[in-house]
Amino acid sequence: MLSRMIHTVRHLKPVQVYGRVYRPKPRLVSWAPAPELRLLTGQWREAIQRENAQLSENRFLFLNQEREIKTWNDERVPKLWLYNLHYFDAPNRLLVDRWIAENPVGEGNGWEPYPLSLRIVNWIKWHLAGKVLDGAVLDTAQRNSLADQARYLSQSIEYHLLANHLFVNAKALIFAGTFFDGDEAARWLRTGLTILNAQIKEQVLSDGGHFERSPMYHSLILEDILDLVNLADAYGTLRQRGEWAECGARMLCWLSQLTHPDGGISFFNDCAFGIAPEVVALHAYAARLGLMAADVRLGESGYIRLSHENTAVLFDAAAVGPDYQPGHAHADTLSFELSHRGQRMLVNSGTSTYGNGALRHWQRSTAAHNTATVDGLDSSEVWSAFRVARRARPLEVQSDHCKFAEAGHSGYQRLSGVIIHRRRLELEAAQLRVIDSFEGSGVHDVKLFFHLHPETKCNPVLDPQLRVAVEPSQWYLEFNVSAPNVTMVGSWTGECPARFISHIPLP
Repeated sequence: MLSRMIHTVRHLKPVQVYGRVYRPKPRLVSWAPAPELRLLTGQWREAIQRENAQLSENRFLFLNQEREIKTWNDERVPKLWLYNLHYFDAPNRLLVDRWIAENPVGEGNGWEPYPLSLRIVNWIKWHLAGKVLDGAVLDTAQRNSLADQARYLSQSIEYHLLANHLFVNAKALIFAGTFFDGDEAARWLRTGLTILNAQIKEQVLSDGGHFERSPMYHSLILEDILDLVNLADAYGTLRQRGEWAECGARMLCWLSQLTHPDGGISFFNDCAFGIAPEVVALHAYAARLGLMAADVRLGESGYIRLSHENTAVLFDAAAVGPDYQPGHAHADTLSFELSHRGQRMLVNSGTSTYGNGALRHWQRSTAAHNTATVDGLDSSEVWSAFRVARRARPLEVQSDHCKFAEAGHSGYQRLSGVIIHRRRLELEAAQLRVIDSFEGSGVHDVKLFFHLHPETKCNPVLDPQLRVAVEPSQWYLEFNVSAPNVTMVGSWTGECPARFISHIPLP
C-alpha cells in the first residue's frame, strides 16, 4: 500500500500537493449586485442541445437512473448523479429560481467548482439562446446569482486537480467575464484567459488529441472549444478566436479518426455513450461556426488507426494520460478495437460507473480490454476510483497507418524476469493478424483477452499454444447500462520469452 501511494503521489505537480494541503474555503462576503451586461455585437449560434432530464417537480433522469429527490443534496443519491442535477444542461426558469432559493452561497454539491463551472456556462448559453430566439432570458435576480457564482468560482479554481477540471473552470470564467461588463468581469476574464491559453497548449496535443486520451473527454473539451468560438463571434471582443478555431479543427480530425464506422466513439480509458455529444452533433456545431476538420495524422496522442476497405482497427499505443492526472486512465495499453462492414467486432469493455468498488476496478483493469495480462497483474497499477501508481510506458511505436502497427510497453517490468509485452497488428483483406510477444525470462502466466461485441459473429482463432475459454461477460456501453457479450480468453503458462499469433477472420 505504501509503495502504491508513493508511486502515485510522486507524479503530482507541486501546485496539486499545495492545493490538497491548503485549500481555503472561498470568503463568504456580502455580494454586490451583478455587473452590467455586455452588449452583443455579433450573433450567438445554436449550440448543442441536451435533453430535458426533469420528468416532474422532484423527479429527474440522469445517467440512465430515474430518481425522486428530497433535496438538491439528497444523501441517498450518488454524488455523480447529484452533480448532473446541478449542471443545468437544459435550464428552465422555474428550476433556475428554485435552485437560487434552495442553494445558499457555498452550501452543497452545486457550489463545488466543477458543477459550478458547467452551470455558469449553461445559464449564460440559455440566456444567449433566448436573446436570439426571443425566448427566456435571465432576470435581475438570476443575473445576481450568476455573478455570485462567478465570484465564488474565481476563489475556488481546481488547481489541486488540473486537467479537464481546470479547463472548464477557465471556460466558465471567460463566459462570465465576457457576459458581464466592468472591472470585476474584466478580472474574471483575465484569469480565465490566462489559464485557458496555457492549458490549450498543454492539454491539446499536436495531433489534436486531448491529453487525457479519452475519446469521451476529448469530445467534451471539443464542445468547450466550440462554445468559446461561438462566444467570440457573439461579442467580438475575444482575439483568441482564431487560435480556438484552429484547435477545434485539429480536435475534430482526431475525433473522426478515433470514431468507428457506426458513428460512435471508441472505448479507450473512461468512455461511454450518452455523456458527451455525439460525433455527428459536434461536426454539425462546428459547421454552424464555419469550422471544418483539419487534415492531421495521428501521432503524439499515441493512437493508431488502420483502415482497409470495410475494416477499421483502432490501436492504443498511448501513454495512460498526463502523469500528474491519470484519473480517467485504464490499464488498457496495447488494446485495440475492430469494426468490419460498419459493425463493431471487438470492443473494450467500457465504463458504467465512477463509484469506488469492484465494478469500477474491473472496468479499469487490463482484463477488461483487448490486450494481455502477465501473472494476473494489470499493465498499469490502477487503484481506487481515479488513481494510478506505476504505469505502462509505450515502447518503439511503429506504423504505416494502413497495414500494420506495433508497439511494446514496460508495464510488467516490475516482475522478476523483466517482461516486456510487444504487440503487432497486421491488417489484410481477409483477416487481422495479432502477434503478441513476451520478452524476458522465468516462468509466467499469460492471458490474452478478446471481448466480442454483443451483436458480432466474429470468431477469433487463437494461437494453438493457448488454452482457450469462452466466458460470459458484459459490455458497459453507457453509465448504468450494460449488454451481455462473450470474451475469448487464451491462457498459457511457461518459460519466457514466448510468442503467440492469433487471427481474426474478416468475412
